[in-house]
Amino acid sequence: MVRQGSVSLREIPRSGTKLYMKYYTYILKSLKNNNIYIGSTQNIEKRISLHNSGRVKSTKFYKPWKLLDYEIHNSRSEAVLRERFLKTHQQKEILKRRYVA
Repeated sequence: MVRQGSVSLREIPRSGTKLYMKYYTYILKSLKNNNIYIGSTQNIEKRISLHNSGRVKSTKFYKPWKLLDYEIHNSRSEAVLRERFLKTHQQKEILKRRYVA
């Protein structure tokens, strides 16, 4: 991941553009308690909206959420593998130091 700090949703390629099916791995930060959440999705705007509206069971008590970073992948399996890697204890600690400290 190259970007530091928060990411604007305007930077994310729109589904209406001539891109192939893209999948995303994303990092969110809770503005309530500074928790880091890592996920993957095909529609990042919709997914963040679901997180912030309280419709995701694991994040609803810690909203609002801020998008910190995302990566684009060519397949769902690539995105899920990256998500799992980032959720390992060591990688999650690195992300916490980068984004929360």
